[in-house]
Amino acid sequence: MPSKTDACNFGLTDDVRYLAREGSESLAYRCVGADGPTVVWLGGFRSDMTGTKAQALSDWARGRGRAFVRFDYFGHGASSGDFRDGTISRWRADALAVVDELTRGPLILVGSSMGGWLACLVAAARPERLGGMVLIAPAADFTEALMKPALPPQALKALETEGVWTAPDDFGEGGYPITRALLEDGARWSVLPGPLPIHCPVRVLQGGLDASVPWPHALELAQAVEGQDVVFSLIRDGDHRLSRPQDIRRLIAAAEELGEG
Repeated sequence: MPSKTDACNFGLTDDVRYLAREGSESLAYRCVGADGPTVVWLGGFRSDMTGTKAQALSDWARGRGRAFVRFDYFGHGASSGDFRDGTISRWRADALAVVDELTRGPLILVGSSMGGWLACLVAAARPERLGGMVLIAPAADFTEALMKPALPPQALKALETEGVWTAPDDFGEGGYPITRALLEDGARWSVLPGPLPIHCPVRVLQGGLDASVPWPHALELAQAVEGQDVVFSLIRDGDHRLSRPQDIRRLIAAAEELGEG
């Protein structure tokens, strides 16, 4: 495996770089710092590495000299690929490629929403690398447990006949595709009800007002972890994003705690 300097060019510039993937695809990533366990950011469904929480962690890492990597999955952000062709299998493979090819040594995985699910899948595949996990509103099994039950009848019909349905976008961007392939593939990666073979320290940050990932769902994931060093923090007035200044402080505190453990 290449050294950190060769693999990720850790430093202070935080420039966008690209990791070659199969075919002509590539993953966009940024990395800073060099010291301590490498903190790896795994974003949510349809999010990218420029979000508030990812940027705040990057600023923290740069200020402390801590090794930090963030990236965009296939079909997300600055990475190549059509979002419509994305699946949990593909995004899991992306995360593993980042871990295997850009980092070495202990890892602190920080997963937000779908990234919390992917962090669990990475942890199961690379248990020897795990130094800790911070999960923010972890959407484990969201395709089967959260997305599929909420689909309206017209969506189910479109998925059956056409294999895809365009979901309305809350941000007025014209909608986004949900495919039968995404749902069927997601079901194959279910981790609940557990047990989850994760034995590193785990910190879960969950909003009590989260309409996307209800807090009992996140608590079920925390309870499924086999390890004993698990802390579930319910932020009663927090939403799904947990991007307010006080939420960011909690996130950075959790990353610092695990990185120093």
